[in-house]
Amino acid sequence: MAEKNWITKEGYEAKKARLEHLMTVERQEIIKKIGEAKEQGDLSENAEYEAAREEQGKIEGEISKLEAELKNCQIIDEEKSGDNKVAFGSVVTLKDLEYDEELEYKLVGPLEASILDNKISIESPIGKLILGREVGDIVSAASPAGGIIEYKILAVKND
Repeated sequence: MAEKNWITKEGYEAKKARLEHLMTVERQEIIKKIGEAKEQGDLSENAEYEAAREEQGKIEGEISKLEAELKNCQIIDEEKSGDNKVAFGSVVTLKDLEYDEELEYKLVGPLEASILDNKISIESPIGKLILGREVGDIVSAASPAGGIIEYKILAVKND
């Protein structure tokens, strides 16, 4: 039996929208490109045909991956615990005590984690460290460089 993947409703809807776009728009566009390339004749030396078939494979692979992910998703209602406690779906402001920097992350499931979007997984080292903690707590973790990183939880938003 496949393991359920936790995801926010927002993350689920985004993946569902991407799948819909792939199936209704991109799949149809690539079928059209393949048809146009076939009309050019000899397929053995048709670069447009080969490129379109390769693109089709990528699209179909992404469709399969998204279908499997969505099938095994468990939508978790973002917890509305008190404003001070870090929970699934919380937006957390941390202060790196060494570098005096503030960082803001949303705590999500592994399927929607994206450091570029400031979304970290509850299964990541920092996610595990702060889950269940409260504003004012100081947490420590080993850094990849071998030292210790300390963060102070400055704020927690549970909208």
